[in-house]
Amino acid sequence: MNTTPKKRSLFESFRRRIKLEGAISVADYMADVLIAPTHGYYMSNEPFGVSGDFITSPEISQMFGELIGFWCADTWYNMGGPTEIHLIEMGPGRGTLMSDLMRAAAMVPGFHQAVKIHLIEVSPKLRKKQKEALNGYNVSWYDDLTDLPTGPCIFIANEFFDALPIRQFERSPKGWCERLITLNEGETGLVFTLSPPAKAIETIIPKELVDSHEGAVVELSSIAANVSAQISNHITQYGGVALFVDYGWGTPTAKPSLQAIRNHKKHNVLLEPGTADLSAFVDFPTLQKSAKANGVSVHGPLNQGDFLRSLGIEQRAEMLRLNADEKQAIDITAAEHRLTDPSQMGDLFKVMALTRPDQPTPAAFPEQKETP
Repeated sequence: MNTTPKKRSLFESFRRRIKLEGAISVADYMADVLIAPTHGYYMSNEPFGVSGDFITSPEISQMFGELIGFWCADTWYNMGGPTEIHLIEMGPGRGTLMSDLMRAAAMVPGFHQAVKIHLIEVSPKLRKKQKEALNGYNVSWYDDLTDLPTGPCIFIANEFFDALPIRQFERSPKGWCERLITLNEGETGLVFTLSPPAKAIETIIPKELVDSHEGAVVELSSIAANVSAQISNHITQYGGVALFVDYGWGTPTAKPSLQAIRNHKKHNVLLEPGTADLSAFVDFPTLQKSAKANGVSVHGPLNQGDFLRSLGIEQRAEMLRLNADEKQAIDITAAEHRLTDPSQMGDLFKVMALTRPDQPTPAAFPEQKETP
């Protein structure tokens, strides 16, 4: 991939902006790096799969999408099998998850006839890939959640929240400051700097983390909290469920996690902006808090390994191996291990569900619901 024009163009945009306005937030930097119209990472790259910069769970194995498909069909059935259900995937990548999901869910009578597919995607390139993967299905695309259809919905967000912009806050000897991004002395690159300490910053730090040690970094995403609130409001009003799958913190944590990935390797976050994917650990406690404040029941988060085992990934892998040759069988076992083992994605990735309080507990989650 020839990245030279892009890396210079996006850097020059940041250079002009910083010289004019001063240091920018990490959130503003992430937003431009990922979705700037011309040079944003998702707008002009093929990020997924072996030939891209990283691999998501649906790309690792068809088993992931198939089990999510069974979960969706079971959820629809337990909702009473409404004659119309809106299936909304946020950040659907190349459409692999939705394709595998729909193929598996076809085994449940009536589901395909009831489902309407909606994809939240801003990248024209990825929309084209999704259209190819979902050829034969009636699909609607949206830039964001503002124009959601009315009626019961099933929301799916797999590795969506990790790419939403975050702000970073660091505890300095003089108090909490915001981490900002500015130019180096020669104006040839970008560097981190700190804002002056402010009491106002301390008020937005989770109370469990306010007294963290000097040098501690807290990452917060108001955008993620707002998305959780929007989805929760929709579920409260129209019914439905949401399933969030992502890597992240299950408890409030003061530790920096912002990273850049290029060609399946870690890359300097501030180097050659727009040529690498940016992401950060998802703050599940904030998603929970926002959801509960908007009237839904929260289930989990569970570790991904436990979730997939509860849905039968071991049995599904065994079935696939029965009709596989030796190499395919080895690949199936390796994929199962990668998705579920605690040393791989099994513990790092978390799964959380939202429902209206009057709806059944979704499959794979403990029966008792979280208390508000």
